[in-house]
Amino acid sequence: MHQIDLNQARQQLPELLDAAIRGEEIIITEDGRPLVKILNATVSKPSPQFGSARGLISISDDFDEPLEDFKEYME
Repeated sequence: MHQIDLNQARQQLPELLDAAIRGEEIIITEDGRPLVKILNATVSKPSPQFGSARGLISISDDFDEPLEDFKEYME
């Protein structure tokens, strides 16, 4: 992420656009407050891959057995 003041951004707009095209996030500020964010519109988050968590989660055999703490409510 790159932050730059509005007055500097006006002078360096072509360079800032090139940086955004390369994937850098540009924040333009005025008096230290964020005003504008420039992002590359073609960069997208990778989509989750089906089965990528295989082997990371296990469920015990008694998963669906009633809990001892709730026995009085089950009667």
